[in-house]
Amino acid sequence: MTQLEDFTRGVTVKGILPNHNVTVVDVKWHNGDAVELIYKDLNGQPHIHLLLRDDESTLEIVTAGQPWSFDGDGGLLRLVSEAYRIRLAHLFDPLLAVHTSLVEPLPHQITAVYSEMLTRQPLRFLLADDPGAGKTIMAGLQQS
Repeated sequence: MTQLEDFTRGVTVKGILPNHNVTVVDVKWHNGDAVELIYKDLNGQPHIHLLLRDDESTLEIVTAGQPWSFDGDGGLLRLVSEAYRIRLAHLFDPLLAVHTSLVEPLPHQITAVYSEMLTRQPLRFLLADDPGAGKTIMAGLQQS
């Protein structure tokens, strides 16, 4: 637990500003239960804050070192990375609809749709083939 007596010049304190650490510039005592703290915020702007004994539980002195660490949840990092990869997959995989579906199209179907039909501009075409050749499946993949 941090005490008011622990605040000295140059100490980094967490809890005065929300989500930011501040650096103590000067400390002035008032009686034995109050401290006038002069500190700098992240932008280097000086501020004055009056701290009482009741505030000790909300404050924490940050040890010297990097403001970031590598002790985060690895599983959460993997999940977020995979979600971002899936979000951008269409930029790198032109056959994304085929690769993410449970359908396994034949090579000639992929060639017909992705190499012949989609490359023609404007997209006006008729997809016709023998019954059971996978027209509905390929049209559905094209829509995805």
